Amino acid sequence: MKNNILSVLIIIIFFGNVTAQHKGNYDQISRQNVLHSGNATIYNPTVQQQITKTLNPNTHVFIDVKALQNVEATTYTAIFNISQIGPTADSTNLLINQRIDKIKNQLKSIGITDDDFAVDVISFVPNYEIEVQKKLFSKTYTEVPNGFELQQNLHIQFTKTNQFETILTACAKSEIYNLVKVDYYIENIAEVYKNLQTKLLKLIEEKKAYYKVLGFDLADYNVAIADDQYCYFPKDFYQSYQAFNSVSFEAIHKKKGVTAVKKQTSYYYQPLSYENYDVVVNPSILEPVVQIGMNIRLQYSPKPKEVKAEPVVKTEIKHKYYVVSPNGTLDIKALQTD
Repeated sequence: MKNNILSVLIIIIFFGNVTAQHKGNYDQISRQNVLHSGNATIYNPTVQQQITKTLNPNTHVFIDVKALQNVEATTYTAIFNISQIGPTADSTNLLINQRIDKIKNQLKSIGITDDDFAVDVISFVPNYEIEVQKKLFSKTYTEVPNGFELQQNLHIQFTKTNQFETILTACAKSEIYNLVKVDYYIENIAEVYKNLQTKLLKLIEEKKAYYKVLGFDLADYNVAIADDQYCYFPKDFYQSYQAFNSVSFEAIHKKKGVTAVKKQTSYYYQPLSYENYDVVVNPSILEPVVQIGMNIRLQYSPKPKEVKAEPVVKTEIKHKYYVVSPNGTLDIKALQTD
């Protein structure tokens, strides 16, 4: 019986540890070793308790809605830097073209054609060495070209992320290792903004109906508006960290001192958090995506009450004089008051 209980406890502990591994190693690093990369903010991985805020009633009504959509790129462009040296200008240019042609031939098998390549020439300069000419009573030092250096950026366009591994392999076989960056492109970005706008307008109408049920008819309010839209690419949201623990089991067994080693820098993709958004389109993502957002803020202020002007009653009395002449005739005349 005791053995059965012990076995159950071991199983529970084992699965508890396996479940805990889903959170990754980021929590185990030292906060002092976190390295900042790009324009992204490092988010606290610890879930903070939500503190209830005191609500202050206000005569103004605010409607603040935010929407975010995760969009996979339509095309990608990988940029590699190539450096080539040679004894002459022609031979240098020939050598670098041979390396690029080798990459093109290897990538045709995955559907990348010559139209998906572009070359950006960065520099083409000669290298010099000092030539010493000895004379009878002196020496002459002259700079003479001994070779040329050509630098180019190779742009490779592809449409699927699983093609990138083949691209890296092909470039490595041509001794090209310097990956500059990978750009993401979206063809229908206007449609994405239109989709977010439609969803936000629907949400605003729902909020207006909610306030009307509470007794606030927003038709009786003056409205002010502010809106914003933005687009973030994965390169802005890669974070880096270094391992905190440094353990040498070999030193424990052999009872030798521990030799400190350089900590490896690890990177991970940290997209925008969804906690501040009312609408999130395509929230579940598997790979880095382009994040497109839109915010709309409305401020409703009560319209000033109209004061009706009371009518002014003006009483006007017209005075008249009756003039009787000596001959007995009667003449009526109005009195001039001004």
